[in-house]
Amino acid sequence: MESSAFIEIDMFPEEVNSMDHWEVVHFKGVLEEVAEEYHCSLVSFDIDQGKVIFSFDSDELMANILNILQDDSKDQS
Repeated sequence: MESSAFIEIDMFPEEVNSMDHWEVVHFKGVLEEVAEEYHCSLVSFDIDQGKVIFSFDSDELMANILNILQDDSKDQS
């Protein structure tokens, strides 16, 4: 089942705005490893002034990530 949702996370300082930045390359690699574990693909990945925007073609994985982010948000409030 293909996901049409995107996840956007303030991940890096605004100065990090290049797909070639070593931290962005590393994070994309982590997401690709997670995709392999879930037998799916990272279908989109972009960086915009430190914000990472990405999507997988697995609704299950997207839901799991959103749950983790929501739980983390609750812990910080």
